[in-house]
Amino acid sequence: MTPVEDIAAVVLAGGEGRRIGGAKPQRRLGGRTLLAHALARAGAFSDRVGLAVRHPAQAGDAGAATVILDAPVEGPLGGLAAALAYAREQGRAAVLTLPADMPFAPPDLAARLGAALGPHVAAIAASGGRLHPVCGLWRVAALDSLPAYAASGRRSLRGFAEAAGFTAVDWPVEPADPFFNINTAEDLAAAEARLG
Repeated sequence: MTPVEDIAAVVLAGGEGRRIGGAKPQRRLGGRTLLAHALARAGAFSDRVGLAVRHPAQAGDAGAATVILDAPVEGPLGGLAAALAYAREQGRAAVLTLPADMPFAPPDLAARLGAALGPHVAAIAASGGRLHPVCGLWRVAALDSLPAYAASGRRSLRGFAEAAGFTAVDWPVEPADPFFNINTAEDLAAAEARLG
């Protein structure tokens, strides 16, 4: 799967960010917002970049990204539903999802997930024994089975990946975990130190 030609990339930025005091994607890291970092990374993976938010105000400095509102499903599953619909509208075979709070996502993310996808519906990033379902490459066909999963009352991205059929792709955590995510002011400070 060729990253630019076959996939769309969507940044998931619809969370409330309560643990960091709200408006997490607008927090600054290295002089730019977390959202700007995520959109730049997404733009390196695809020429079709979307931003999944719950409210238009969350889009902040989205620039040229297409802003798409989450489906009426709570949590990251709503962001995935919006991302899959966006990729389908763009005529892409799959969508790469990235959260706005993982500024160090590896540059080989799309290539490695694409190479591993094979017959699976999704390829999900993993590191340090942890699965990161918000960093995944999902075939747009997953959109067809998502409503039934959501109707069952389940909201877990991991659960949906398991139901749909996925493969995990592992990254090393040394010298640093590329999937470090920012949830608190302390995490943001640690990310600043990592940039320095």
